[in-house]
Amino acid sequence: MAERTITRADLADSLYQELGLSRNESADLVDSVFEEMSDALVAGENVKISSFGSFILREKKERIGRNPKTGIEVPITPRTVLVFKASHILKNLMNKIRGES
Repeated sequence: MAERTITRADLADSLYQELGLSRNESADLVDSVFEEMSDALVAGENVKISSFGSFILREKKERIGRNPKTGIEVPITPRTVLVFKASHILKNLMNKIRGES
């Protein structure tokens, strides 16, 4: 299976072809969606896209880690991490397609 990365330009081009929007309108729409998602996440809100998945913010507590090179213990500061959890619909679709190959 060839690895390929979908870019903003790919998404905009898909909108251009499927909906007939101009290239500029398509790019603006993609940017608008990502900006809305980013703003919500920065504000501390989770983002759920039905039938696709959820972007969830998780708080990690401070913990002790170890430098693998030296073995010295170092504190890892508390932080917020972003986690993506795929919907069961997306998981089933991926497994169905991969199972047929």
